[in-house]
Parts: sequence; structure tokens; C-alpha cells
Amino acid sequence: MALTGLEIYKLLPQTNCKECSFPTCLAFAMKLAAKQAELKACPYVSEESKAKLEAASAPPIRLVEIAGEEGKLAVGNETVLFRHEKTFFHRPGLFLRLKDSLPVEELKKQAAAADAYKADYVGIPLLLDGFAVEACGDPAAFAAAVQAVRSVTKKPLILLASAPEAAKAGVEAAAGTRPLLHAATSANWQAMADVAKAGKVPLAARADTLDELAALTESLTKAGLEDLVLDPGVTDAKDSLEKLTWIRRLAVKKNVRALGFPTITFPGADGKADEVLLAAEHIAKYARFIVLERFDPASLYGLLVLRQNIYTDPQKPIQVQPGLYEINNPKDSSPVMVTTNFSITYFAVANEVEGSGWPAWLVVTDAEGMSVLTAWAAGKFDSERIAKAVKGFGVENKVAHRKVIIPGQVAVLSGELEGDLTGWTIMVGPREAVDIGAFLKAMWVN
Repeated sequence: MALTGLEIYKLLPQTNCKECSFPTCLAFAMKLAAKQAELKACPYVSEESKAKLEAASAPPIRLVEIAGEEGKLAVGNETVLFRHEKTFFHRPGLFLRLKDSLPVEELKKQAAAADAYKADYVGIPLLLDGFAVEACGDPAAFAAAVQAVRSVTKKPLILLASAPEAAKAGVEAAAGTRPLLHAATSANWQAMADVAKAGKVPLAARADTLDELAALTESLTKAGLEDLVLDPGVTDAKDSLEKLTWIRRLAVKKNVRALGFPTITFPGADGKADEVLLAAEHIAKYARFIVLERFDPASLYGLLVLRQNIYTDPQKPIQVQPGLYEINNPKDSSPVMVTTNFSITYFAVANEVEGSGWPAWLVVTDAEGMSVLTAWAAGKFDSERIAKAVKGFGVENKVAHRKVIIPGQVAVLSGELEGDLTGWTIMVGPREAVDIGAFLKAMWVN
């Protein structure tokens, strides 16, 4: 039975020592009750209290972290089935599989190309999360492949090696990082557990049924491993949806500890399914490590945008930093335009201005991440805020004229803004960003 925050607080030492990284024992207790913290973070809890709290306070899905030389990826710790219930916190990682059967220089070439991939989505950089290096037999070849990949990327790695000898060689070659080791099975789990413990790395467990998977993780946890990842061996869309949903539901709703770990999938492994479509399903339901077979920038962009949209807090709109932005190297005679700091609104306006070829100054006001009409209706985009932004960002020191263009959707603000921006002429621009180029051509006079 779950305990409330106050019930948990009564069992804590109540010293407010802050060694758990929370300001008070009560704050820590509330996080434990929400299953967003682990009891082991408290160094002073008594053995008696620990026995009572461990089962009640542990997150339903363990947080597992891997790390490269720079950057890390943490997955798990989710507490709900659906995003609208709360939010999803730790987004899944997308990895590219590279086999050690490739020549070393080809490995480097492929890894470098994928590592360099970067796309911009409403001001958010989209990147591949790491690489899954696969052993095809020889431990020495596997170690060389891991070192080759590490020579061109600092991203986290997954080591795909079912033979303990190769696994050990790969972990040693990845020294100084924290890769995920894949995979322990019913046939090799003891040896793989020894490799994972010696290297202090997370270990993936693979089985074809959930019962077999649960039995395997129980054996691994008894052997002293805590950071585990589940590979249920999913294949097509139906199999994926059923198994991954059951794992998530049993962990979150039924508190089945043996299945309370992140999952890993290989959507293009059998070559039969459409890898991109299946990977999209895995992002939504409920894979945490997703290993792709091929690097295709166009397909990867779509998957990364999907992930970004799902793993954005719906209560916190995507925002850009308020400020004065320069587009196409504006001069002191260039137009001054105003918009809100909702990312999609900003990029819609900025892209249209840039595409039109017009040099311009864009004043981005703090509207708490809302679009123009939404912010206006909520009182977050009014004449006072616009005037404050124009003055605060020093626009008058950048331009020789005194004209400012506001969005056509809030034309009603023009009269009031003339009072708040004394000496400025308020121009009402188009309602839609796509018409900005034509508006400037017709209406702007330097």
C-alpha cells in the first residue's frame, strides 16, 4: 500500500541535513511519495524505517543512466501511463547500430557522419543520442570497433555483445564512460552479470516472454545488479504495443518490481517492419532505448520532432528568450516588428522575414510562451508589455525612425500603445506571418 508524504516523513530522521539534495526531509518525503526519488539518497534513515519505506517509496520504473565522455542519457522514473495524466519526464534515446565487421575507417566514417547530424526545431537542437556497437564474434575486433567509434564521438554507447568475452573486451574499451551492456539471457546471465558488476555498467536482460523476463531480472537483482534494462524481443507493431504496454502497466499500476525497468527495442532488426513507423510507435509506447539500423537524416528528423513533442511538458509551452533579434543584418532604417516568445510564433515570423529578404529588427516580448491571440486574451501581451520590451531592449538606440509594427491580430492595441510609446508611430501588420513580405513591400517606407 502506498504511503502519503506525511506518513513517509514520520519515518525519516527529520534532520533536514540536505544530503539527499532536497532542502528538507518533508520535501524529500513528498518526492518519495510521488516516486520521484529513491530512499537510498537518505544516509541516515534507520534500518527499521528502511524496511517499511523501501517498497512504498521506490519509483515504479527505475532510473537508469548511461554516459559518454560528454553528455549523458537518463531514462526511466516514469510514474504514469499517459502524458495527460501528468507528463513524461525522461525522453527515450535514439541510437545507431554499427557492427564491428565493418573496416575501422568505415566505422569511423559512418559514426562521424551521424555524430555531426544536428537539426534546429523551433530553437531546439535535435541530435542523435549515441551509438550501439555490435560484436560479431572476435573480442579483439569488438574492442577495436568501440575504440574507433569513441575516436569520433563523445556520445553514450550501447555495447551489443551476447558472448561474455566480447562483452568484457567492449566494456574495457569503453573505460571512462558508462555504456549500456546488452544482453543477458537465461543461458549467459551469470557471466554477463559478472562483467556488468566489474565494469559498473547497466545491463540489459533479454527474453521472449514477460514471465521469462521477470524471472531473469529477479536473478540479476539477487546477483547484486540494480541498473537493468528490459529487452522483450518485440518485432512488429502489434507485438510491440502489447508487450511494451504490459510492461509499463504492470510496473506503474501493479508495482511489479521485476518489470520496473526501462526498455530497449530494435525496430528495424528483422528487416520486415517499416523501421521508421515502428520506431515512432516505440517512442510513444514505451521504449526508452531505440536502436536504428540505418542513418537517414530525413527519417531521423521526423522521429526526433515526434519525440520532442511527446516529451514536452504540456503545461510549459516551448519558448524563446525575450529580446531584440536581428534578421538579415538590419540597419537603423530597417523596420521594427513585435511578436511573442512562443517558439512556433517566433520562428513563423522570423522565417517569413528572413525568406522575404527584408532586414528587420524583431522585438520578442515575454508572453510566458503563449501565441499572440492567446497571450492577448490572457493579458500577457498588452500595450504595457510591448512598450516595456521596446524600451527595455534599447530599440530606440538601434533605429533612426520611430515606427513599430504590431501583429494584425491585436490591432486593438494600437491606440493604447501610442500612449505608452510616446513619439512612436504604431503600424498594424498582417494577421498571418505568410503575408509579412508583401506587407513590408507595400507599406514600409524608410
